[in-house]
Amino acid sequence: MLRSLLRHTGGARWVSPLALLGLWELASRLGLIPERTLAAPSAVVRSLGQMILSGELPDNLLVSFWRVALGLAIGVGVGVVLALVAGLSRRGEYAIDPIIQIKRTIPALALTPLFIVWFGIGETPKVALIAFASTFPVYINLYAGIRGVDVRLVECARSFGLTRLEQIWHVILPGALPSLLVGLRYSLSIAILMLVVAEQVNASAGLGYLVNNARDFMRTDIIVVCLLVYAALGLGADALVRMVEKRALAWRPNLVEA
Repeated sequence: MLRSLLRHTGGARWVSPLALLGLWELASRLGLIPERTLAAPSAVVRSLGQMILSGELPDNLLVSFWRVALGLAIGVGVGVVLALVAGLSRRGEYAIDPIIQIKRTIPALALTPLFIVWFGIGETPKVALIAFASTFPVYINLYAGIRGVDVRLVECARSFGLTRLEQIWHVILPGALPSLLVGLRYSLSIAILMLVVAEQVNASAGLGYLVNNARDFMRTDIIVVCLLVYAALGLGADALVRMVEKRALAWRPNLVEA
């Protein structure tokens, strides 16, 4: 009966994570895992509460959130514009797509030294790294989505007398919207990843700043807290896109049975 209840409520999915946390706590208390190697879950929770109450975590989280939000907004905006130009025009494709395909093969992390030379060690290189990395998933998916729209739908819209702009707005963009949302989800995860890297570059505030200070003082509890916050940012961003996807694509038939 208990097994059936867990299966229907989804509780079975939490058994292994909770068991892992229990083993981690037990090993820490028995001294099998030294505190300098990895703090116990209870110590992590205690540090999390102290950092929230002191305002240290909220203040630095706000700085990191601003960096990732600004970089993501720039990257997604550029990616959408480039995909529209390349996807809707043959000339635009010849002018933009080859350059994008070349640039996307360059690892964003490899550009860190160059961005520091160009923009210094302030906020600009951090935001620029996030923006650069988050541009390509949006471009690639939206471009593919535009080119993947059924030609028969476009011809039908043309037969009803829709202008080119109306065809784009009422047929092509709605047809490419699922691909855009997939690209946005990829961009969000990459933006969080690049935030972790960017904040290692001479950060004076933010989650990366907390991690660097904690590393210097061997505070593994604070490092784990920051890692959990990074994970929470990624999960929250993905949940937000899923919510937008559910509302924006309500017209699409659901092929998965409940």
